[in-house]
Amino acid sequence: MARVSPPPADRLAEFAADFDKSKKQRGYVPNSWLTLARRPRVFRALRDLREAVMSDPGEVPPALKFMVGEVVSNAAGCRYCTAHNAENLVERGKVSGDKLHALWQFQSSPFFTAAERAALSLALAVGGCPPSVTDAHFVELKKHFSEDAIIEIVSVIALFGWMNRWNDTLATQLEDHPLEFARKHLAAAGWNPGVHAR
Repeated sequence: MARVSPPPADRLAEFAADFDKSKKQRGYVPNSWLTLARRPRVFRALRDLREAVMSDPGEVPPALKFMVGEVVSNAAGCRYCTAHNAENLVERGKVSGDKLHALWQFQSSPFFTAAERAALSLALAVGGCPPSVTDAHFVELKKHFSEDAIIEIVSVIALFGWMNRWNDTLATQLEDHPLEFARKHLAAAGWNPGVHAR
């Protein structure tokens, strides 16, 4: 059960356009957004940051951004964000189910390029506590990415650091669609909803 409830409906009205956009894109409004609406300025700031990090065109393809989010969230232990990133990876990033299922073997799987491995290795190192990032991670990244692209990758990692802590602290409840998606596609790899399911 979520530790903090969303605000009353009348306080959600200012975000109606955001919620409508989410319903069209995903079919639901994330519960994390509803709770975040208790702090309208924080909601707007995070919405704008999320858009800048995940949706603005750059050098890093959306699929890799979702993979980075998936790996860093799993390393941090956030089952809410892991479920959402897996769903987004397949549905919005257009990554095959086979590649999703191989994600935890990215270092040796033929589904992943050397560039993807470099980005995912950084995400894995950052997600642990304490982080285990070394200069060697950046030597490898620079073989495949410009410094602008590296900043894009680190931005995804940092965004999910915030989201992981928000959702785990508040025990945000998973919505039906990402919950069922994760049960179908991630359970074999050991995923469970933890505090994020009723």
